[in-house]
Amino acid sequence: MLFYSFFKTLVGKEIAVELKNDVVLTGTLHSVDQYLNIKLTTVQVVNQERYPQLTALKNCLIRGSVVRYVQINPGDVDTELLQDATRKENSPAVGGSIAEEKK
Repeated sequence: MLFYSFFKTLVGKEIAVELKNDVVLTGTLHSVDQYLNIKLTTVQVVNQERYPQLTALKNCLIRGSVVRYVQINPGDVDTELLQDATRKENSPAVGGSIAEEKK
């Protein structure tokens, strides 16, 4: 859930998505779901000479399982929030164990 929550904070930002078949698409992140499917608007293909069939593409939905990398502008990343969320996810449960409560 950490990545899902992180990507939700990037809605409206410009990102680049590299797919497993080596296609690289750039566009504005419109939405993301729990399966990390990504919907992009204002899509552009990075290598238009190699993939001319994709030049007419304006909006697309990318299945999460075909994504190799997502490139994000470093200025769009809130590192403090990301570090705090990571710490909370990896911290032990609050309240102690059941054995301690019986004492």
